[in-house]
Amino acid sequence: MKEILENFNIEKGFELILEYGIPLVKAILIFIVGRWIIKKALKLTRKIMLAREYDVTLEKFLLNLIKWGLWILLTITVVGTLGIQTTSFAAVIAAAGLAIGLALQGSLSNFAGGVLLLLFKPFKVGDTIEAQNVIGTIKEIDILQTKIITPQRKLAIIPNGPLLNGNIINFNTEGILRCDTTIGVSYDANITETLEALRKLVENHPLVLKDPAPQIMVAANADSSIHINVRPYTRTDDMWTVYWYLQENFKPTLDAIGVDIPYPHQVEIQKKR
Repeated sequence: MKEILENFNIEKGFELILEYGIPLVKAILIFIVGRWIIKKALKLTRKIMLAREYDVTLEKFLLNLIKWGLWILLTITVVGTLGIQTTSFAAVIAAAGLAIGLALQGSLSNFAGGVLLLLFKPFKVGDTIEAQNVIGTIKEIDILQTKIITPQRKLAIIPNGPLLNGNIINFNTEGILRCDTTIGVSYDANITETLEALRKLVENHPLVLKDPAPQIMVAANADSSIHINVRPYTRTDDMWTVYWYLQENFKPTLDAIGVDIPYPHQVEIQKKR
């Protein structure tokens, strides 16, 4: 009887080993190998991002996203190897993801916008842009929002979703800007002499570029004046210096050649009683 009981326990134990032991060993091996693969994959991904000079914020985000995605995949694989049904487990994760996505719909739009901004880089920190009716210099690009310092030294915080979906004008991309301004002169002015005087005024400034050449031309024959467009090109950082220089020197330059700048007049009519 004792011998039969011992034989029974040995056979039962062997069956238990076959049933649970081998899957457990497989699960352990899969976990060890999977962890090694995850480390290697993250190291390789980090090296590629450094080589392509990804933004630091985007690099951290993508690495964390890849890391957690691989770990979730490894966990499901290990659990499935142990004989546990993973269908319901995956369904719970999908349902939770859907619920979170619906609850954070606006934030996810900004989040996706931040990822694309950091990935495609339509602008960088220090660039001056115009977007969402705001003009200013980029101070910081976060994953959800972008911070801009306006010329009035105000801080504008724009969500990345609307920022990416709207028009973006980057003043720094080409490195040069055209400084547009218009001056009105009297109809009595000698146009050829006036254009030449304005051309000399522009070309004598050291910050005005020779190439592209400045543009000075008659823009319109208005009701009370002739409008002349003055359009010199300059480096982006020098644009305002050139603009204020022109505004300051238009009148002295035209006064020197006897050209008047028209201004509105009011005529008072009195009726005799």
